[in-house]
Amino acid sequence: MRVAVRVWPWVLAVVVLAPVLAPGYVLSYDMVFVPDLALRSDFLGLGSSLPRAVPSDAVVAVVDEVVPGMVLQKLVLVAALVLAGIGARRLVPVENGVAQLAATSLYVWNPYVAERLGIGHWPLLLAYAALPWIFDAARRARAGEQGALAVLVLWLGLAALSAAGGLMAAAVALVFVWGRDRGALRRTLLVGGAALAVNAPWLVAGLLHGSGALTDPTAVEAFAARGEGVLPVPLTVLGLGGIWNAEVVPLSRQGWVAVFALAAVVAVCAAGLRRWLRWLPRRDSWGLAALAAVGLLVGSAGAITPGLMEWFVASVPGGGLLRDGSRYLALVAPLQAGLFGAGAGVLAGVMREQVGNVALAAGAVLLPIAVMPDLAWGLAGSLRPVDFPQEYAEAREVMVESMAERDEGALLVLPFSSYRAPSWNHGRRTLDPVGRYMPANYVASDVLYVSGRPIEGEDRRARRVQDMLSDAEDRMDLARALGGEGIAWVLVDLEAERVLGEGVPSLDTASLPQLHAGDLLVVAELGERVDQNRRDGVVWVAVAWALAGVTSITSLAVALRKRPPKVR
Repeated sequence: MRVAVRVWPWVLAVVVLAPVLAPGYVLSYDMVFVPDLALRSDFLGLGSSLPRAVPSDAVVAVVDEVVPGMVLQKLVLVAALVLAGIGARRLVPVENGVAQLAATSLYVWNPYVAERLGIGHWPLLLAYAALPWIFDAARRARAGEQGALAVLVLWLGLAALSAAGGLMAAAVALVFVWGRDRGALRRTLLVGGAALAVNAPWLVAGLLHGSGALTDPTAVEAFAARGEGVLPVPLTVLGLGGIWNAEVVPLSRQGWVAVFALAAVVAVCAAGLRRWLRWLPRRDSWGLAALAAVGLLVGSAGAITPGLMEWFVASVPGGGLLRDGSRYLALVAPLQAGLFGAGAGVLAGVMREQVGNVALAAGAVLLPIAVMPDLAWGLAGSLRPVDFPQEYAEAREVMVESMAERDEGALLVLPFSSYRAPSWNHGRRTLDPVGRYMPANYVASDVLYVSGRPIEGEDRRARRVQDMLSDAEDRMDLARALGGEGIAWVLVDLEAERVLGEGVPSLDTASLPQLHAGDLLVVAELGERVDQNRRDGVVWVAVAWALAGVTSITSLAVALRKRPPKVR
């Protein structure tokens, strides 16, 4: 049984990601890896847009200097699922193989994982994977185990690759590291300070935006949790589903199977409640329950109390962190997985015949997979690797040469829209990969369209550029105006321009000096003097990154000096 428990997370990860592991890149909504992501100042938090991808983009840009982007993407996705599965065992604090297998199944194979994988939120999946480890490390630190605090900080650093993940991880750590002993306050302050330190890059970058960090209140309705199939919102979020984007919801969630799945999971959890309460100290069981309650409240707030949430995101800088509330359902999963594992352990012993017990145990372990089979094989084949067209590499090469000559300025990516559905990506929608493929800072639209409804972004420079493109009558005046915004190059995606049509602002580059003109891309140089953008807050951002780096490296050094805990 011990071998099965250790192997099971790897089996689940391979079944889910098998097609993803083939050569190529999986481009799906917000998940866009490229062969070599160049480190640039915007990725550090010095751009004009909110730091939604800080620090994850900068970390990828550094790591892919050693590990190619194609390989890195696969390692990240496998690591997210395997770490989640191995960590789930820590939610079952007894040596019960059936309970650990079942907890692993539910924690890895659920609507939250399926929907976040489909929408490409890989940093959030890493944070989700870290939560059980944080729960375990915080409890061990509370008990005074040497090195546990350092390990806890390392997991907090992994979760901090996304802002939402960093917030959830900090909440879990603080809830379980606090105790009533003499050193409780010191421990809690240390963990709180470490959490602030590893999250400092996005925190400081966000604070520098000031009032620019306010969010369009219409985003609340657009990103509110949705009911799936016949399930209303409260029951959908209880089942760890409800993402706002219907295109990434598995088909199995849209029928009566979802109702059966929720009822079956709740029934198994109920069967294990009493045993689970015996397994855990009361403060830990109450802590998991409180975190789950917070996750459910935040996850459903946009749908249940939209007026309050609209006021919050429009009035509180950084309030947009809660607009996609279903992200915080990750806080529900540890409680649910622990209860489900305990319930499976109970079912494995209710029958008098051993065969019956084995059948019930196997049924509980395989239940999450049986009720949502379309998570397998890359979301039923929708996650398929592709190769970037050769022309992308050619355009990047001329950009590198041009940057060597003028070493300043940003790239304007046109047409001015945020998402594409390239034919070479099997028509699957993805965040425009062109800007990330090129080596310069880039300006792109941050206006999102949800069900055809525009959600205004927070990037003031992007808004000014859009107004210029929409209103300019003289091309030379437009070029000078764009230069005043720090733009030196223009790249036009010809396929996207044909598909999106005249409704999206673009620019005729025929009269501009062209560095590259191909079937898919045109790269032109404005030829105007570029005003170097002011870099307000450089010192603060540098301090934030130094703080996060020193905290992580120090924690790693301390953790390596201590003997690692025995893995169950």
